[in-house]
Amino acid sequence: MSKTVLLVIDVQELITKSALYQFGTFRANLKKLINAARENGAEVIYVRHDDGADKPLSKGKHGFNIYHEIAPALGELIFDKTVNSPFKESGLLKYLNKNGVERLIVAGLQTEYCIDATVKCGFEHGFEIIVPGYANSTFDNDYLSAEKTYEYYNNFIWKNRYARCVSVDEAIELMNNETNETE
Repeated sequence: MSKTVLLVIDVQELITKSALYQFGTFRANLKKLINAARENGAEVIYVRHDDGADKPLSKGKHGFNIYHEIAPALGELIFDKTVNSPFKESGLLKYLNKNGVERLIVAGLQTEYCIDATVKCGFEHGFEIIVPGYANSTFDNDYLSAEKTYEYYNNFIWKNRYARCVSVDEAIELMNNETNETE
């Protein structure tokens, strides 16, 4: 098994909307990463957020499903979570450790919430974290524009602290190199 996993975080129907920062680029980059992971034998794992009963983003509601344009392939795993971190009580951490995963390529939604928690908690759990450019996104909020939020986390908070922030092509090259090393 590859020691690299592509984690696709919370790219769910309810929140995958054109109002996201750089939506077209984000969507294209996600597809490119997923296709490259599949071609290179890196596992693609999806994570869904469940806000709980009677909330729009909850199990059983249409918005809870993975965004139709990047739906999991047969056999790809989905882990459900109820907090920002995908590692808390979802079974994901146990699965990754059991399978000897060392590197996580993190993509998805939303930059300042679940992507931030994934990057920082993944780092704390000892994974090498790779954040491909424009493969995470968010919406404007009461304090910052989506663009400022994206720039703040990707270029200031995570870079050279918790993660290697690289281009999508560089992330794909890391997957290619791992495939070539194991052949």
